[in-house]
Amino acid sequence: MFVQEEKIFAGKVLKIHICTMEGAEWLEEVTEDTTIEKLKEKCLKHCTHGSLEDPKTLTHHKLIHAASERILTETKTVADENLKDKDCLLLIKKRPQPAHAKMADIAAEEKKKQETKAPDKDAILKATANLSTRHSDRTVTQHNIRDFQTELRKILVSLIEVAQKILALNPDAVELFKKANAMLDEDEEERVDETALQQLTEMGFPESRAIKALRLNHMSVTQAMEWLIEHVDDPTVDMPLPGQEAQGAAGAAAAAASVSAGPSLSATGALARTLSQSSSEEAKQDELTEIFKRIRRKREFRPDSRAVIALMEMGFDEKEVIDALRVNNNQQDAACEWLLGDRKPSPEELDKGIDTNSPLFQAILENPVVQLGLTNPKTLLAFEDMLENPLNSTQWMNDPETGPVMLQISRIFQTLNRT
Repeated sequence: MFVQEEKIFAGKVLKIHICTMEGAEWLEEVTEDTTIEKLKEKCLKHCTHGSLEDPKTLTHHKLIHAASERILTETKTVADENLKDKDCLLLIKKRPQPAHAKMADIAAEEKKKQETKAPDKDAILKATANLSTRHSDRTVTQHNIRDFQTELRKILVSLIEVAQKILALNPDAVELFKKANAMLDEDEEERVDETALQQLTEMGFPESRAIKALRLNHMSVTQAMEWLIEHVDDPTVDMPLPGQEAQGAAGAAAAAASVSAGPSLSATGALARTLSQSSSEEAKQDELTEIFKRIRRKREFRPDSRAVIALMEMGFDEKEVIDALRVNNNQQDAACEWLLGDRKPSPEELDKGIDTNSPLFQAILENPVVQLGLTNPKTLLAFEDMLENPLNSTQWMNDPETGPVMLQISRIFQTLNRT
């Protein structure tokens, strides 16, 4: 039997996995003493199905070891490159060398750069050496850009005081605030931020669940979404909130009581006016004060329960955690930084209003939209709500009555802040 000499002395046969950028894959059998150039030629012949018409094709490609991401040297053998059986190689085309720029083009480019280059300090000093010096002691004033959310709280505190005084002058102030107080009782649980609800329903959550989640999480879309995901398999997820079923009956009873008491209250009011005008005014102020107190109690700050638990687990006391969340608008990360830092501003500073003589506050009070809004009890309720629960700001911004007032305050602040 005749055996070729190269077969007798041939090295170990390896099966190499070849891949191309076009997605082709195959196994190429080579011996350990085969050069990388020969292996590349075999691969290219496999791709071109036979012969290589263009001799440049061989020099325009390279083999890369996939595992080590190294380019294989063409003059070395398979053994020299330490290739193993079933190794994967990539056959890719080399990037073309960038064309060499002509010297004339380079000179023109450099000249253009020099012409457009800004003058340095020495050139400026040389050009201005003969100019007289003016305002040499001038200093540059650094303006601190104030944060709107920080200033908004101060603005709201002062505007609440103004709104209370304006509304107290209204002859029907007591009736207006009784209606406003009743609106809080009826609407506290019914009001839902339509924008937030739309975002959740567009994510695929049922509307009834989305409403429940928003009410439980103070209209925060992020927290409501997390609640919905956590309770997706909860059998009680669709149950109404405690007291919600009885709310309708309680509201009807209250309405009936107010109707039946209406004539007697009117008669009492008429009798009081006939007795003494001064005592009537005094009683009116006392009643307004009590209504203001009831409204404020209903708008007490409600800390995010999850944030409270998370911060208390870090070792902080419950009271200081609530203070931190109140100062930082229920933002857990900001509250944590406040607790670990110098704790400024303090909770006491939150109740301080803006300087009533400042240009910002005067500009706000002079705005016609704000002036009209301050005569609406709903605006006062909105200010109180945003003061204690900043997460509710979005729903008041979208309200047709209070939204324009908030928009004007924001615009005035941004305008004066830039100047």
